[in-house]
Amino acid sequence: MKTAQGFTLVELMVVILIIAILAAAVSPMMRGRISSAKWSEGKTYMGTIAQAIRVHISETSGNFTSVPTLKQLGFTPGNLDGSYFIGGESGVGDFSWIIYSNNPVKFLITATAPAGINSPSQITLDHTGTFTEIP
Repeated sequence: MKTAQGFTLVELMVVILIIAILAAAVSPMMRGRISSAKWSEGKTYMGTIAQAIRVHISETSGNFTSVPTLKQLGFTPGNLDGSYFIGGESGVGDFSWIIYSNNPVKFLITATAPAGINSPSQITLDHTGTFTEIP
């Protein structure tokens, strides 16, 4: 006599229930990771702008423009455009910047969250390299 092999309906339902519970628990954690990954693009561009500001101050020997244009910073239109963040002149795209002094060097770069990024609403980068999240 041959016995039937396979899973019963109850066993399959238990496995599906366990998978559904795990998926429900992981989903909120993944949303936070996605937002964090999107912000890393913005932070990368902020670091690029910070380096360009330091070069701008150095090249102008202290006779700098407090809100330099993209051209003064060595960018062309579109250089600061990514998948999530859009660059432009200070305050036009998702980024804005201002230079306070050259001796010591003091500046502040702000990135505003574009559509699709929930929190934080802004992140700033100062001359010391410190990122600050603004809810």
